[in-house]
Amino acid sequence: MPPSNDHIRDLVAEYLDRHPAERSALSGLLSALDDGDVPTSRATLPGHITCSACVIDAAGRVLHISHRAGGSVLTPGGHVDDDDDTLLGAVLREVQEETGIPASRLVLTPEFGRAPIDIDVHDIEARPSKGEPAHRHYDFRFVFRLTPGAPELVLQDEEVAGAVWSAQDEVRSPTLRAKLSAAGLDGTIAPVNASAVIHDGRGRYLLHLRDANKPDIWAPGCWDLLGGGREPHDVTLLDTVTRELREEAGLVLEDLEPYRVGSVIGADGTLVPVELFTGVWHGDPSELTLTEGVMLSWFRPEQLPRLTMLPPTRALLETHAADRPVPAVGEPARTATVVAGAPAGTELHIVGVHLCLERDGKVLLGLRHPDSAYAGDTWHVLAGHCEYEAATACLVREAREEAGLVIDPADLDLVHTVHMVDRPGDRPRIGLFFRARYWEGAPEVREPDKCTAWEWFGLKELPERVVPYTRAAIEGIRAGRTHTELGWRR
Repeated sequence: MPPSNDHIRDLVAEYLDRHPAERSALSGLLSALDDGDVPTSRATLPGHITCSACVIDAAGRVLHISHRAGGSVLTPGGHVDDDDDTLLGAVLREVQEETGIPASRLVLTPEFGRAPIDIDVHDIEARPSKGEPAHRHYDFRFVFRLTPGAPELVLQDEEVAGAVWSAQDEVRSPTLRAKLSAAGLDGTIAPVNASAVIHDGRGRYLLHLRDANKPDIWAPGCWDLLGGGREPHDVTLLDTVTRELREEAGLVLEDLEPYRVGSVIGADGTLVPVELFTGVWHGDPSELTLTEGVMLSWFRPEQLPRLTMLPPTRALLETHAADRPVPAVGEPARTATVVAGAPAGTELHIVGVHLCLERDGKVLLGLRHPDSAYAGDTWHVLAGHCEYEAATACLVREAREEAGLVIDPADLDLVHTVHMVDRPGDRPRIGLFFRARYWEGAPEVREPDKCTAWEWFGLKELPERVVPYTRAAIEGIRAGRTHTELGWRR
């Protein structure tokens, strides 16, 4: 059946969020949607929807085709068929029919995804020979990048007389030309999804069984990696995979490392470049909070051929396993970070520094952003993870970057240490809490994507939502203790 009015209305709404000044031009289409008409039908008058594709090659040029009827030179496209479920599906079909380019050789852009880059409104003259009165087209234009090695064009001979690749400033349509100029798109193909290869360092891989009764999702009924598509608020693809792990499984891994860029065929048939990250985890999948899919489980490489799994995913995991031999029995599990010269059996710890800034009997806390990978919408002291640097140097840097505070390392005193593990099997952490005897500046929000506010709270009047180990450290400092242990089995 043709695309639903709800589907079309959502696309128009997303488009008008970017181009609110075009609402009046689309008023006729919006009225048709509100009246329950079928705007994708050729019979719907005085106007209906068409779709076209802006295909950009590696040189940044845009594909145009010459139509035999009338000799017009346009980007590939046409009317919507009854069998097209979505407008994107309609334009992908038209591109293959007119040029021979399959959907698997087209990549959606991170900037626009499945939304149109342009909706052009133009009048069509009457064609008495076909019984068509004068009417209007609302042309939804979707943008794609062409993959390297795409096949030669195979033009639809009965309708297409030729093809030409035009520079973007020579694109025939003025509205599309303006949108391309504003977007600054070139032929560079960038990943739009991110996934995580999570292993335990001893040859097991954490896989996600996806729903089988949702045919419109990626890999229904298959075992796959955790991950997903980039959202507008994701600054990087590391943000994407971190958010997806948290949302899909309640899993927080802070040692994710880039692995490689792969690709899969998406549910709409287009090629989807995927940034892959790796990380080590040792926990029990049954203890995770799964919000999508059926279940999570560990598997060894020799079990993969017996699973329902897409071949590219299986090949990826087998390659990863071949690159990382399993340690012999009795050897420490291999982790994502290896320190030269560390004694056998050494367990690497994550070291965090924390600023216990006190004034007039109150302590400074920051409200973490709701989308933070860790402790979203929760109060926490100013903190950060040590890189290759001294702990005090790290804290001085974090104070300046996060809150605009200037602190001399000589004015920092270590007042408490927290040694903890979040879950059995997770990498242990050491939290160093320092008190500043003197500082310059007033706290201000410097990294709004991480912290949304700074406030002073009485030491006996902490807010309800405080990071648990932070609360334990503050209480330990008040009681005169210098050390707290959390999460360890006694």
